[in-house]
Amino acid sequence: MNQKLNPLLVIAGAVFFFLMLLSSQITVTIKPGERAIIFRKFTTGLDKEHIMPPGFHFIAPWNDVFIYEVKEQKVEESMDILDKNGLSMNIEITVRFNPNYSQIGFLHEEFGKSYIDRLVIPEVRSSARKVMGRYEAEEIYSTKRNEVESAIIEETKNVLAGNNVDVKALLIRSIRLPEKIRQAIDDKLKQEQEAAAYRYRLDKESSEAERKRIAAEGESAANKIVNSSLTESLLKMRGIEATIELSRSNNSKVVIIGSGENGMPLILND
Repeated sequence: MNQKLNPLLVIAGAVFFFLMLLSSQITVTIKPGERAIIFRKFTTGLDKEHIMPPGFHFIAPWNDVFIYEVKEQKVEESMDILDKNGLSMNIEITVRFNPNYSQIGFLHEEFGKSYIDRLVIPEVRSSARKVMGRYEAEEIYSTKRNEVESAIIEETKNVLAGNNVDVKALLIRSIRLPEKIRQAIDDKLKQEQEAAAYRYRLDKESSEAERKRIAAEGESAANKIVNSSLTESLLKMRGIEATIELSRSNNSKVVIIGSGENGMPLILND
């Protein structure tokens, strides 16, 4: 009985050993953040439509699998460019992107696994040079930096989207100009800021002067209204009313009668 089982065990062991040797060729594990495509060399060729999701997969040992990282990736580039007037400057750019999940088969067919070097970097460089060539160094360096970034993103997106790569963001990290040019731009910006501050002070002082003028005119108008209403009869009546009020007080008083027909009584507390 044992002699009959031994050949089976040997065969099973051999098969197991053979499968272990082939396991790296007949299985593939795709990690999160990855996608894969398969190339069937003896049948249909590159399968661009079927994208293999993360997980454990069996494949025929004669087929090839190409795994792509589809998480957001980052490329940092340093390049020399010319501005609108031909002034040379050095810029450093960071671009964030990822391949289109469902289109990596077409991306692979066109550019292969090295699509970053063949596609992304050249297009970023080309778009940056094209856009910055429309601006002056001062605008790129200071006043229109955000506008330049947005224009480069738009140019790059349009090209890469047509080649199955999605651009997420682009940032100009630094701009290095010749020292004399940079100093001249800084001095000009400083003078513009000082001029703006001076104009602000003038506007503020002008507004304050206008406020005082309006207040003075209002006070003058109010005095004219009061003066026009203060007739002799009214003043005499008010004087009498005040005298009567004082006379009602229980405190001792001294009454002084004014001279003349307009003289008013004056009551002094003791």
